[in-house]
Amino acid sequence: MTDSSKINLSNSFRSMMTSRRQLIKVSAAAAGSFSLGFALTGCATQTSRDVSEQGAWAANAWLTIEPDNRIRFVLDRVEMGQGTYTGITTLLAEELHVTPEDIEVEFAPAAQVYRNPDYGLQMTGGSNSMSSSWTQIRSTGAAAREMIMAAASEVFQVPEPYLKADAAHIVHSASGKKLTYGSLAKLAAKQDIPSEPTLTEPEAFKYIGKQNKRLDSRLKVTGTANYGIDADIEGMRYAVVSRAPTIGAELVSHNGEALAKEPGVEAVVEIASGVAIVANSYWRARKAEEKLRVEWKKDPEAPESTQAIFDYYRAQAAEDSGSSVRSEGDFDDAVESASKVLDVEYQAPFLAHSTMEPMNCTAHIQEDRADIWTSTQASDVAQVVVAKVTDLSISDVTIHNQFIGGGFGRRLSQDFVGEAAEISNKVGGVIKLVWSREEDTQNDFYRPASLHRLRATIDAGGKVSGWDHQIVCPEVIDWFVWDAAPAMFPWAPKFMYPMLGKVGQMTAGTPITPADTSPYEGANSLPYAIPSIDVRHTKADAGVPVSYWRSVGHSHNAFVTEGFIDELATESGKDAYTFRRELLADSPRLKKVLDEVATKGQWGRSTEPGVFQGIAAHKSFGTYVAELVELKIEHGQIRVLKVVCAVDCGLVVNPDIVRMQMESCVIFGMTAALYGEITIENGAIQQSNFHDYEMLRMDKSPKIETIIVASKESPTGVGEPGLPPIAPAIAGALFAATGKRHRSLPFNLS
Repeated sequence: MTDSSKINLSNSFRSMMTSRRQLIKVSAAAAGSFSLGFALTGCATQTSRDVSEQGAWAANAWLTIEPDNRIRFVLDRVEMGQGTYTGITTLLAEELHVTPEDIEVEFAPAAQVYRNPDYGLQMTGGSNSMSSSWTQIRSTGAAAREMIMAAASEVFQVPEPYLKADAAHIVHSASGKKLTYGSLAKLAAKQDIPSEPTLTEPEAFKYIGKQNKRLDSRLKVTGTANYGIDADIEGMRYAVVSRAPTIGAELVSHNGEALAKEPGVEAVVEIASGVAIVANSYWRARKAEEKLRVEWKKDPEAPESTQAIFDYYRAQAAEDSGSSVRSEGDFDDAVESASKVLDVEYQAPFLAHSTMEPMNCTAHIQEDRADIWTSTQASDVAQVVVAKVTDLSISDVTIHNQFIGGGFGRRLSQDFVGEAAEISNKVGGVIKLVWSREEDTQNDFYRPASLHRLRATIDAGGKVSGWDHQIVCPEVIDWFVWDAAPAMFPWAPKFMYPMLGKVGQMTAGTPITPADTSPYEGANSLPYAIPSIDVRHTKADAGVPVSYWRSVGHSHNAFVTEGFIDELATESGKDAYTFRRELLADSPRLKKVLDEVATKGQWGRSTEPGVFQGIAAHKSFGTYVAELVELKIEHGQIRVLKVVCAVDCGLVVNPDIVRMQMESCVIFGMTAALYGEITIENGAIQQSNFHDYEMLRMDKSPKIETIIVASKESPTGVGEPGLPPIAPAIAGALFAATGKRHRSLPFNLS
């Protein structure tokens, strides 16, 4: 497509897509989704006082109060272990003056009202569930409480100051008489809707910031929590799919017809991703697959090997110095006046998500509707994928979301949903598709591999005077936009879906489609006070499917930037902690967590022989984290003994969940740093299961201590920020142990 045609196409959509965020506001208003009439950031609202025939008050899209005094809350952020089920419910409980345990939680269906205001999609990711819900859900509870209080004032015939809300009752202080919220629901629905409900002051919090237990614990330990893989629908049949053995290969032929006589086999059909076998049990489908013979044609454009991909990256880096994402000072001047110039290369590999629950989906495609039971991080994107492979519209697709057995970004991509829907559409009936662990590993949308070229200058006084960082990697949005763009415009006819995806690609970095910052996030916001800083991104996509991976670009950029900072500390003759501290004058919160971890972790202490320390700090998703590790080398293997983590995530809603997530991030990040690597040879993914794509085992897990730094700032994310600092902290300790710089992941001592 020529540049002029791109401009014409962009202009033709400009009036329709003036601003993605503005369009979302308009769409939400048109849908009339919100019920209470107070303003919510990034959303339009419409007043409603819905009361059912049974007397249940649907106060708004999130909150319903039943006449029997049950309180039902629709959670619009999925629960995948990160604690939204408890944390966000706690916000509502605080304002309703009830205990979190008194609230019944259910997962939201796909609906525009539940869209994440930061993304314009119904997505859970980017560690923003708490920050995006902080005002919205508290306002929901506060408005409902005030309306109930006004209703009670009418009933008791006393002014509201004589009443108090407590444990789902309104109590008359003088007489002790009380009425349930449920008994007041009908009358409450008739009250004026507060435009600015009064939120509880922090000093009066009863639940926020306290050591609350997780609300999903009982469900999970008793086995009553329903995950996508637990779906059991009447008449359900099972499907497995044989997919291409190499990236991008095309189906040529297969012997599917010969499998019709296999026990339990009901159908063998071709779908976009391969050949699907449908049987009356999962085992029989798998046994039949063993006899399936498929001929594939390799894609000549697909990458042949990992080495070829990094050779391609280097060629792109040489040809294109990259688009500037940060430019301060003059690096060339810094080079001319430098007493020392460092020039290094770092690289990070492709990584799989390896969720505990492999990909799965149960689909029932009917003539006029589709029902989808699955675990997804993006319900409205799942609707698009189903619509694409059927004759249905987005509005015909109902997503029954479940608990998620690990997401880490993998379940933002909806390929597994599309497969199940396509099979059901072709075969009929309810189809349950389950991926094997091997299929999950070899057909992932991976964390992008990246190449980093860095230069730095040190002046005659021993101070760092210049920093130059070129990042070479693909953009995740190029793989995600094809399904995400139609989800943003659910009114668009299906013939426009490819066009919307193309427009999304072409307009990246404009007001229509914000730039994909994932390649350079964290690197472009380097917090250190260096006079000259240049950061650039060179786009290079080798054709390996990629997606968001826990902490996204921060996962590799923190390793690179903090690793190089460690190198500069050594070259400057400074201690790694002191060196960082001196350069963090403009980042007091990052400096604070660095000080905390150095103090509590006893940085520089005399350790036992063979034990070495490393330290790193990084801000991601609005949260500041520093980590200190102690490790030793045993029998040629890295053994991390202890990790001390300090975190400033603003005002803490549930301290225990913060600690859980810091520990989870450390384990996840250590796994990647010590073992994680997806490699390609002859066009095929080499890893298949946990024997060759290892996880950190319990006996190798270090002691982890988490320090939560007190803050009055609004809450920020905790699901991902604990991951980025762990790899560079380990790298620093490895240098102390071996005298060798480790600039590639995973760490290799050979």
